[in-house]
Amino acid sequence: MTQVTAMFVMFVLYGLLPAAGLYLGYRGIKKMTAPKMLEYKAMPQLGYIPEKSLPVDVKTALNQINEKGEKLRVIYGDTNNDGKIDDKDTVNETYIMIQNLMDRHVPLAVADYRRLHDLDSANVDTVKIKHSNVTGKEALLDVLSTINTQFDDLLNASYHQDGQKLLATNRYLQKRFDNPASNIAAEKGNENTSNDAPIDTTIKAIDNPTDKSVSAKNIKL
Repeated sequence: MTQVTAMFVMFVLYGLLPAAGLYLGYRGIKKMTAPKMLEYKAMPQLGYIPEKSLPVDVKTALNQINEKGEKLRVIYGDTNNDGKIDDKDTVNETYIMIQNLMDRHVPLAVADYRRLHDLDSANVDTVKIKHSNVTGKEALLDVLSTINTQFDDLLNASYHQDGQKLLATNRYLQKRFDNPASNIAAEKGNENTSNDAPIDTTIKAIDNPTDKSVSAKNIKL
């Protein structure tokens, strides 16, 4: 081993590896001690908020909105039923409203509450807002409750609408297949009535099939 190689090995063993170990250890400790953030798939704008900064009932309401909102995005956004929401889907007003609620109104309401909490953390959950009968926490819960109710109405409407489609399909199939023999007979009857004079093509009798002089009048059609 040359002197240069030995120096390089010493640098890696006693310089680079310890430094890398200290850095990774620092990152690991920082990650373990960092506050857990909110994580909502349908509302990624809330991902910067620590979980501990919101009351339990507020987080429960947000969880409900996130779950319902994600379902509604698929119902009203995936209009061509290909399993994804993209430019091929038709955007409607209901889908835009759902997106605005989750992308704008919910994050703004949470941000307003957190500002109230920063201004007066001791009283935000107990002191009534001036000219009202609710606290800061109750005001936020009212906003979330209104959105939750709206989402429930949309889900119920979608359920009954799709249910009516299933009932209509079932009625059609029952009418079509419950008595197939009579349906086929009726269809054939309709076909026959469309002709002016039905023709019976069965040959009923031939007087003398071996006689070459048989006239046409001897064959009854």
